[in-house]
Amino acid sequence: FESAADRVKDLIQTASRDQLLYLYARYKQVKVGKCNTSKPGFFDFEGQRKWQAWKQLGDMQPEQAMQEYISLVNVLDPEGATKIKMQRRGAERRTGFGGAAVSSLYQEEMIREEDKNIFDYCRENNIEHIRNAISTQKLDVNTKDEEGRALLHWACDRGHKELVSVLLQHKADINSQDNEGQTALHYASACEFADIVELLLNSGADPSIKDMEGSLPEEVTESSAISTLLRQYTAPKG
Repeated sequence: FESAADRVKDLIQTASRDQLLYLYARYKQVKVGKCNTSKPGFFDFEGQRKWQAWKQLGDMQPEQAMQEYISLVNVLDPEGATKIKMQRRGAERRTGFGGAAVSSLYQEEMIREEDKNIFDYCRENNIEHIRNAISTQKLDVNTKDEEGRALLHWACDRGHKELVSVLLQHKADINSQDNEGQTALHYASACEFADIVELLLNSGADPSIKDMEGSLPEEVTESSAISTLLRQYTAPKG
Protein backbone atom coordinates (compact mmCIF):
# COMPACT_ATOMS: atom_id res chain seq x y z
CA PHE A 1 0.00 0.00 0.00
CA GLU A 2 2.76 2.46 0.95
CA SER A 3 4.56 1.56 -2.26
CA ALA A 4 1.39 2.26 -4.23
CA ALA A 5 0.98 5.61 -2.46
CA ASP A 6 4.53 6.54 -3.46
CA ARG A 7 3.79 5.64 -7.08
CA VAL A 8 0.77 7.96 -7.21
CA LYS A 9 3.13 10.94 -7.12
CA ASP A 10 4.22 9.99 -10.62
CA LEU A 11 0.69 9.43 -11.90
CA ILE A 12 -0.70 12.93 -11.37
CA GLN A 13 -0.26 13.78 -15.04
CA THR A 14 -2.25 10.78 -16.27
CA ALA A 15 -4.83 10.33 -13.50
CA SER A 16 -8.15 12.16 -13.82
CA ARG A 17 -9.66 14.33 -11.09
CA ASP A 18 -12.19 11.59 -10.31
CA GLN A 19 -9.43 8.99 -10.04
CA LEU A 20 -7.46 11.22 -7.67
CA LEU A 21 -10.57 11.72 -5.54
CA TYR A 22 -11.16 7.95 -5.56
CA LEU A 23 -7.58 7.40 -4.33
CA TYR A 24 -7.79 10.21 -1.79
CA ALA A 25 -10.97 8.79 -0.21
CA ARG A 26 -9.49 5.31 0.14
CA TYR A 27 -6.22 6.67 1.47
CA LYS A 28 -8.16 8.47 4.22
CA GLN A 29 -10.24 5.37 4.92
CA VAL A 30 -7.05 3.35 5.43
CA LYS A 31 -5.23 5.97 7.50
CA VAL A 32 -8.12 7.44 9.51
CA GLY A 33 -11.17 5.20 9.09
CA LYS A 34 -14.76 6.35 8.61
CA CYS A 35 -15.17 10.03 7.72
CA ASN A 36 -15.13 11.87 11.04
CA THR A 37 -15.00 15.52 10.04
CA SER A 38 -17.75 18.04 9.37
CA LYS A 39 -18.58 19.09 5.82
CA PRO A 40 -16.41 21.99 4.63
CA GLY A 41 -17.94 25.40 4.01
CA PHE A 42 -19.98 26.24 0.94
CA PHE A 43 -17.16 28.07 -0.84
CA ASP A 44 -14.55 25.40 -0.18
CA PHE A 45 -15.35 23.50 -3.37
CA GLU A 46 -12.22 21.38 -3.34
CA GLY A 47 -12.71 20.50 0.32
CA GLN A 48 -16.33 19.54 -0.34
CA ARG A 49 -15.34 17.20 -3.18
CA LYS A 50 -12.76 15.46 -1.03
CA TRP A 51 -15.11 15.22 1.95
CA GLN A 52 -17.93 13.82 -0.21
CA ALA A 53 -15.65 11.18 -1.75
CA TRP A 54 -14.50 10.04 1.69
CA LYS A 55 -17.97 10.22 3.26
CA GLN A 56 -19.45 7.98 0.55
CA LEU A 57 -17.23 5.10 1.68
CA GLY A 58 -19.20 4.86 4.93
CA ASP A 59 -18.06 1.89 7.02
CA MET A 60 -15.84 0.35 4.34
CA GLN A 61 -13.14 -1.74 5.99
CA PRO A 62 -9.56 -0.41 5.70
CA GLU A 63 -8.51 -3.69 4.08
CA GLN A 64 -11.04 -3.23 1.27
CA ALA A 65 -10.08 0.42 0.83
CA MET A 66 -6.44 -0.61 0.65
CA GLN A 67 -7.12 -3.24 -2.02
CA GLU A 68 -9.21 -0.85 -4.11
CA TYR A 69 -6.51 1.80 -3.82
CA ILE A 70 -3.78 -0.61 -4.94
CA SER A 71 -5.97 -1.96 -7.77
CA LEU A 72 -6.52 1.48 -9.30
CA VAL A 73 -2.83 2.37 -8.99
CA ASN A 74 -2.01 -0.88 -10.83
CA VAL A 75 -4.51 0.00 -13.56
CA LEU A 76 -2.98 3.46 -13.95
CA ASP A 77 0.57 2.11 -13.77
CA PRO A 78 0.54 -1.52 -14.90
CA GLU A 79 4.30 -1.87 -15.08
CA GLY A 80 4.79 -0.77 -11.50
CA ALA A 81 7.39 1.77 -12.51
CA THR A 82 6.19 4.87 -14.29
CA LYS A 83 7.73 6.34 -17.38
CA ILE A 84 6.96 9.95 -16.48
CA LYS A 85 9.29 10.82 -13.63
CA MET A 86 11.08 13.32 -15.81
CA GLN A 87 7.73 14.92 -16.60
CA ARG A 88 6.63 15.17 -12.99
CA ARG A 89 7.76 18.73 -12.68
CA GLY A 90 5.75 19.76 -15.71
CA ALA A 91 2.70 18.03 -14.28
CA GLU A 92 3.08 19.85 -10.99
CA ARG A 93 3.50 23.12 -12.80
CA ARG A 94 0.23 22.62 -14.65
CA THR A 95 -1.73 21.32 -11.69
CA GLY A 96 -0.33 23.40 -8.85
CA PHE A 97 1.58 21.80 -6.01
CA GLY A 98 -1.62 21.08 -4.11
CA GLY A 99 -4.13 23.63 -5.22
CA ALA A 100 -6.72 24.03 -7.92
CA ALA A 101 -6.27 20.68 -9.62
CA VAL A 102 -6.10 18.43 -6.52
CA SER A 103 -2.57 17.28 -7.34
CA SER A 104 -1.84 16.18 -3.79
CA LEU A 105 -5.31 15.00 -2.77
CA TYR A 106 -4.19 11.51 -1.97
CA GLN A 107 -1.49 12.58 0.46
CA GLU A 108 -3.10 15.47 2.36
CA GLU A 109 -3.66 14.57 5.98
CA MET A 110 -5.85 16.28 8.53
CA ILE A 111 -3.63 18.62 10.51
CA ARG A 112 -4.38 19.30 14.14
CA GLU A 113 -4.56 22.98 15.08
CA GLU A 114 -1.48 22.75 17.32
CA ASP A 115 0.51 21.10 14.53
CA LYS A 116 -0.20 23.74 11.89
CA ASN A 117 2.57 25.92 10.52
CA ILE A 118 2.19 29.26 8.77
CA PHE A 119 1.91 27.58 5.36
CA ASP A 120 -1.08 25.54 6.56
CA TYR A 121 -2.81 28.76 7.61
CA CYS A 122 -1.97 30.21 4.21
CA ARG A 123 -3.46 27.19 2.46
CA GLU A 124 -6.63 27.62 4.52
CA ASN A 125 -6.80 31.32 3.62
CA ASN A 126 -6.65 32.29 7.31
CA ILE A 127 -5.92 35.94 6.57
CA GLU A 128 -6.37 37.16 10.13
CA HIS A 129 -3.84 34.72 11.57
CA ILE A 130 -1.25 35.57 8.94
CA ARG A 131 -1.82 39.32 9.19
CA ASN A 132 -1.40 39.17 12.97
CA ALA A 133 1.76 37.07 12.71
CA ILE A 134 3.30 39.60 10.31
CA SER A 135 2.21 42.73 12.15
CA THR A 136 3.50 41.46 15.51
CA GLN A 137 6.81 40.62 13.79
CA LYS A 138 6.50 36.95 14.70
CA LEU A 139 6.74 36.14 11.00
CA ASP A 140 8.94 37.21 8.12
CA VAL A 141 6.53 37.71 5.21
CA ASN A 142 9.14 36.21 2.87
CA THR A 143 9.76 33.04 4.89
CA LYS A 144 10.01 29.93 2.70
CA ASP A 145 9.23 26.25 3.06
CA GLU A 146 11.65 23.43 2.25
CA GLU A 147 10.82 23.72 -1.46
CA GLY A 148 11.65 27.41 -1.49
CA ARG A 149 7.99 28.42 -1.73
CA ALA A 150 7.05 31.65 0.01
CA LEU A 151 3.60 32.46 1.38
CA LEU A 152 2.91 34.35 -1.84
CA HIS A 153 3.50 31.17 -3.86
CA TRP A 154 1.04 29.27 -1.68
CA ALA A 155 -1.63 31.99 -1.83
CA CYS A 156 -1.35 32.18 -5.64
CA ASP A 157 -1.49 28.41 -6.00
CA ARG A 158 -4.65 28.25 -3.90
CA GLY A 159 -6.35 31.18 -5.63
CA HIS A 160 -6.60 33.30 -2.47
CA LYS A 161 -6.69 36.75 -4.08
CA GLU A 162 -7.38 38.76 -0.91
CA LEU A 163 -4.52 37.01 0.87
CA VAL A 164 -2.23 37.80 -2.07
CA SER A 165 -3.17 41.48 -1.65
CA VAL A 166 -2.47 41.35 2.09
CA LEU A 167 0.94 39.76 1.55
CA LEU A 168 1.85 42.38 -1.08
CA GLN A 169 0.74 45.16 1.28
CA HIS A 170 3.19 43.75 3.82
CA LYS A 171 6.04 43.95 1.30
CA ALA A 172 6.15 40.32 0.16
CA ASP A 173 8.86 39.83 -2.47
CA ILE A 174 6.70 39.64 -5.58
CA ASN A 175 9.45 38.09 -7.72
CA SER A 176 10.67 35.54 -5.17
CA GLN A 177 11.60 32.25 -6.84
CA ASP A 178 11.20 28.76 -5.42
CA ASN A 179 13.87 26.05 -5.63
CA GLU A 180 12.88 25.41 -9.24
CA GLY A 181 13.01 29.06 -10.23
CA GLN A 182 9.27 29.64 -10.35
CA THR A 183 7.73 32.91 -9.18
CA ALA A 184 4.24 33.54 -7.81
CA LEU A 185 3.34 34.60 -11.35
CA HIS A 186 4.27 31.13 -12.62
CA TYR A 187 1.97 29.58 -9.98
CA ALA A 188 -1.01 31.87 -10.64
CA SER A 189 -0.55 31.39 -14.37
CA ALA A 190 -0.27 27.59 -14.18
CA CYS A 191 -3.37 27.37 -11.97
CA GLU A 192 -5.22 29.74 -14.32
CA PHE A 193 -6.22 32.38 -11.78
CA ALA A 194 -6.47 35.28 -14.24
CA ASP A 195 -7.52 37.80 -11.61
CA ILE A 196 -4.44 37.02 -9.51
CA VAL A 197 -2.17 37.15 -12.58
CA GLU A 198 -3.54 40.62 -13.30
CA LEU A 199 -3.13 41.70 -9.68
CA LEU A 200 0.49 40.55 -9.65
CA LEU A 201 1.26 42.29 -12.93
CA ASN A 202 -0.34 45.53 -11.75
CA SER A 203 1.71 45.25 -8.55
CA GLY A 204 5.00 45.04 -10.41
CA ALA A 205 5.57 41.30 -10.98
CA ASP A 206 8.15 40.61 -13.68
CA PRO A 207 6.69 38.35 -16.42
CA SER A 208 10.12 37.95 -18.06
CA ILE A 209 11.60 35.80 -15.25
CA LYS A 210 12.23 32.24 -16.44
CA ASP A 211 12.30 29.16 -14.23
CA MET A 212 15.15 26.64 -14.19
CA GLU A 213 13.72 24.93 -17.27
CA GLY A 214 13.73 28.22 -19.13
CA SER A 215 9.95 28.66 -19.06
CA LEU A 216 8.23 32.01 -18.76
CA PRO A 217 4.95 32.36 -16.82
CA GLU A 218 3.09 32.65 -20.15
CA GLU A 219 4.45 29.24 -21.16
CA VAL A 220 3.16 27.27 -18.17
CA THR A 221 -0.54 28.01 -18.63
CA GLU A 222 -3.10 26.44 -20.94
CA SER A 223 -5.23 29.60 -20.78
CA SER A 224 -4.90 31.67 -23.94
CA ALA A 225 -6.35 34.69 -22.13
CA ILE A 226 -3.65 34.55 -19.47
CA SER A 227 -0.92 34.01 -22.08
CA THR A 228 -2.16 37.05 -24.00
CA LEU A 229 -2.26 39.15 -20.83
CA LEU A 230 1.28 38.17 -19.89
CA ARG A 231 2.58 38.87 -23.39
CA GLN A 232 1.06 42.35 -23.26
CA TYR A 233 3.11 43.09 -20.16
CA THR A 234 6.24 41.52 -21.64
CA ALA A 235 6.04 43.32 -24.98
CA PRO A 236 8.40 46.29 -25.47
CA LYS A 237 6.74 49.61 -24.73
CA GLY A 238 6.58 52.41 -27.30
